[in-house]
Amino acid sequence: MSPRQRTGVLLLVSVTALMAALDTLVVSTALTTIRHDLGASVESLEWTVNAYNLTLAVLLVPAAALGDRFGRRRVFVAGLALFTVASAGCALAPDVGTLVVARAVQGVGAAAGTALGMTLVGAAYPPEQRGRALGVLEGVAGLAVLAGPGLGGVVTDLVGWEFVFWLNVPIGLVVVPLVLAVVPESRGGDVTMDAPGVVLLAGAALGVVWALTRGNVAGWASGEVLAAFGLAAVLTVAFVLRQRAAVLPLLPGRLVRAPGFVAGNLATAALFVSVFGGLFFFSQLLAVGLGFTPLQTGLGLMAWTSALFVLGPVGGVLADRFGNRIPLTVGLALTALGMAWVAAAASGLSYGDLVPGFVVASIGGSLAMPAAANAVLGGLGPDDVGKAAGVNSTLRELGGVLGLAVLVAVFAPFGSYDSPAGFLAGFVPAIWVCVAIVAAGAVAGACVPGPVREAAQAQGCRA
Repeated sequence: MSPRQRTGVLLLVSVTALMAALDTLVVSTALTTIRHDLGASVESLEWTVNAYNLTLAVLLVPAAALGDRFGRRRVFVAGLALFTVASAGCALAPDVGTLVVARAVQGVGAAAGTALGMTLVGAAYPPEQRGRALGVLEGVAGLAVLAGPGLGGVVTDLVGWEFVFWLNVPIGLVVVPLVLAVVPESRGGDVTMDAPGVVLLAGAALGVVWALTRGNVAGWASGEVLAAFGLAAVLTVAFVLRQRAAVLPLLPGRLVRAPGFVAGNLATAALFVSVFGGLFFFSQLLAVGLGFTPLQTGLGLMAWTSALFVLGPVGGVLADRFGNRIPLTVGLALTALGMAWVAAAASGLSYGDLVPGFVVASIGGSLAMPAAANAVLGGLGPDDVGKAAGVNSTLRELGGVLGLAVLVAVFAPFGSYDSPAGFLAGFVPAIWVCVAIVAAGAVAGACVPGPVREAAQAQGCRA
């Protein structure tokens, strides 16, 4: 593939990633308006967010497997087209039930676009250049984090919440034919899909995500939540047994044995606990604790999100030059340090006191994200990139959802929304738990291969 083709692949995948990431973030600022316009209850409003995240998390690995089987570009384009159509369905939804269904369909399309997007980029670039390319992709995701909350507030205030979804339609109509014209088709080495493995993995992931999203509503000891966890455990065991018996498994043992695969994925999951936790709790700290308006909150979060956009590509360059271990471990350590600063400074209820912690955590995340993805993909050949990218994307979502559920469970017994002091009573212990999880991720990051071994792996992939 020529350098020009690689750049085209990276650009188009980046635009698609921006759409999917923005859709998660801009909706958060429109929820109150949606509740008023559609007469939604609090629980049904929650599902306008959960329906998207559930289908996205559950279908990432199956989408990657479908791309290996039927063609990565084909499945990527199908996902992008479905996402675009579902966005129009969201904008036209006459009631909250229709909106929830359309959001679930959006998640299906986003799963294909997210999993196959990373796969297409990973397959387009040789191992020694993947870190830089993945850094650009992470920088685009950082742009969504940077602009999402503020953009959602502006669009909702000026033209209505429906246009949060209408924004996706013209972009999708332009990008789909460009992908077909620019991106070459590719497939994975395992052209026979392990259908039973797909069903078992999707069911196990659905059980976990359902239990985590419902635990704080229905009760962690409720029959619904316990049954979901139990079903997930049974299906997980069945999936492992299936993978051992299958001739062409969905998750080949060689991936788990690949240096950096397990440690990189564990580090990824820990990092996204801080991303999901920060989006949820930092925004509420500014709104409840400091009394910021939605627009002020979006602008105030820029101190935490801006470095991810600016330094994401830099993190990828550092991973290519010095290996993945150093930027991954240092980045996670800085993320933990920044969040510890926020936890310690929050009681003063001064935005200026919080900014240093926001900035340090943001720099850490921008260093760690591309290095974590590169640690997972860097030692693999083109045939395995699709499955590995799907696993990594799934663990991002599941790690974030699981971590956020844990943080909310820590917040609930101590915190409240009655006053700034009541909120801080739960916020501070929740953030300290997040610090501990991210620190554990730094330990996992220290276990990825060093630069000498990574160079040997890359040489083996080219051979």
